[in-house]
Amino acid sequence: MALVTGFEPKELAHASAQKPVEASYSSIEIDGERFFQIDTYGSAERQMVGKRSQSIRLNRQAAEQLISLLKQEFNL
Repeated sequence: MALVTGFEPKELAHASAQKPVEASYSSIEIDGERFFQIDTYGSAERQMVGKRSQSIRLNRQAAEQLISLLKQEFNL
């Protein structure tokens, strides 16, 4: 599990296509602080299909920054 509190730009040395996977999200509160969590699940070729692969949890500051970045990058 990773708690993201902010984003910094970084150029990728090599970008490649990725296989699509399922994802889910949750909104949770811990000690009065709200978090948004995204979980991804293994591809159909994975040994344990349906098992959670990664979890990324964002605090409010990171969520606001991500919204701003998405609007900018996708011209939303």
